[in-house]
Amino acid sequence: MLYLLHQGRGYILMEIVKNASAGTMESSDVYVEIEPAAALEIQLESVVREQFGEDIRKVVGEVLAECGVEKACVRVIDRGALDCVIRARVETAVIRGKGEA
Repeated sequence: MLYLLHQGRGYILMEIVKNASAGTMESSDVYVEIEPAAALEIQLESVVREQFGEDIRKVVGEVLAECGVEKACVRVIDRGALDCVIRARVETAVIRGKGEA
């Protein structure tokens, strides 16, 4: 499979080839694990799940779509991270999971 984050007008599929992670379990951060899978699955554990669970899932899904990831198991352990932190951690895990970092 081809893999690039973004090329001008379109997205290219990116294959996750190894287990990877990003982030910490500290307050106001998020820990993201990603691994190869047959389909896309997002597991969420969050201290603010009742209030923001759907928003967190949406952000994670958007980043995965922007990166062209259609097949992966993603585990997100949130400790109250802002959207920009979630985005950065998911993108870093994807880059590591594709085997380039």
